[in-house]
Amino acid sequence: MKTGPLNSLMIAVFAITLISGCSSYNDKYIEYQLEAPKEFAVLHAIGYAPISSQPGSNKTEKMLNAIQASKLAAYRELSEQVHGQQISGQTAVKDLVLNSSSFKSSVQGVIKGARVLQSYPVNDDIYATELELDFKVVYQLYTSTTLPRRVVNQ
Repeated sequence: MKTGPLNSLMIAVFAITLISGCSSYNDKYIEYQLEAPKEFAVLHAIGYAPISSQPGSNKTEKMLNAIQASKLAAYRELSEQVHGQQISGQTAVKDLVLNSSSFKSSVQGVIKGARVLQSYPVNDDIYATELELDFKVVYQLYTSTTLPRRVVNQ
């Protein structure tokens, strides 16, 4: 293949452009700094669990399992408030008549910094746990575990 002067010129211009893109005439030093919000939200959640339907050989074991289940239900409620809830649905129609309809929901997220306010029996068969999530605590946890980030072009 023969290269003419035009092709050689285009290759040279491309090479110069490529090399000049690596030059450091536009060096910048950028530092990101966290800024605390003026107000922090405080979320509350309550989880409930039935005592009698818990596994266990006696009332004490059932009570302990209900305490744990109510705490997990309260954490799920907090996670729904913080991260939202994903809902997917499906409806089937046949001959213009509703054949079936179903939906499914799921929650996924990490909750850090929540604290148990109270855990108590509501009546003879229901146990409740109340949680609180103060976003000031969440912010303090985040800033204490996150290293400062800096972008430096050299």
